[in-house]
Amino acid sequence: MSDNNCTAVTEFILLGLTDDPTLRVILFVIFLCVYTVTLLGNLSIIILIRNSSQLHIPMYLFLSHLAFVDIEISSSVTPLMLMNYLEDITLIPLGACIAQMCWGVTFGTAECFLLAVMAYDRYIAICSPLLYSTNMSARVCTLFLITSYLGGCVNAWIFTGCLLNRSFCGSNEINHFFCDYSPLLKLSYSEGNLAEILPAASAGSVIMITVLIITISYVYILFSVLKINSTKGRSKAFSTCTSHLTAVTLFYGTLTLIYVMPKSSYSTDENKVISVFYSVMIPMFNPLIYSLRNNEVKGALRNLMSRKHLVS
Repeated sequence: MSDNNCTAVTEFILLGLTDDPTLRVILFVIFLCVYTVTLLGNLSIIILIRNSSQLHIPMYLFLSHLAFVDIEISSSVTPLMLMNYLEDITLIPLGACIAQMCWGVTFGTAECFLLAVMAYDRYIAICSPLLYSTNMSARVCTLFLITSYLGGCVNAWIFTGCLLNRSFCGSNEINHFFCDYSPLLKLSYSEGNLAEILPAASAGSVIMITVLIITISYVYILFSVLKINSTKGRSKAFSTCTSHLTAVTLFYGTLTLIYVMPKSSYSTDENKVISVFYSVMIPMFNPLIYSLRNNEVKGALRNLMSRKHLVS
């Protein structure tokens, strides 16, 4: 540290999305509303699935965990972003900054695995319905969930370990609205490129593996659905997949722009906008996608509301 003539950094300044006072007020109101809808929507999905016996099947078990993961992703970013609009300078300690990055990577990775597991669940349900209860037993579902969260932890440990082995000195301004890995890496100092190669390889492997599982599952689903003679049967089979396909498209589309596309192809401001969509907007969209486009969820909601009305 002394050889590089720079002062050790103990806290960072988050520059946020904008420094325009009027725009900051507008964004605060917008993102406060978004965060409120995110919490209410995902908590409603979890409560509905827990209290509706017709939804006690693997598909909705995974959906309830997806809702939980979306709450965690949004909560790791949005509260701090809202504070940024209320304060002139947003300071975050080094430890808290790395913890925020670790938390986001853990649940972001877990969402990748959950979406892959949900695709596999639809493949078994449509292509091998007679073996569904065996292949998607409670033990298998629990194993899938443990793998999803464990995979998230391992990927986050790789990111965190690489940052903890580096020194932070000199500039402490992060040109972002949360502590993401790339901005932190730019502010760190160490010999060797392991911190650049290892996390990229880990994140790339997660994306490739989960995308491959999703793609193969839906290729088999497509061939199975095309074999169904009746139009009504095809429509019913496809209807169970449309919500998941929509969620996958939104999630992996933005994930690809952030972590796969060359950084030179878009500016820092564009990267911020994409990050907002990935970490703030998608967790709000998912419960809306699954509630508005899923007849079983809408039916369970009506039944739950009618039961409460009768009790009252």
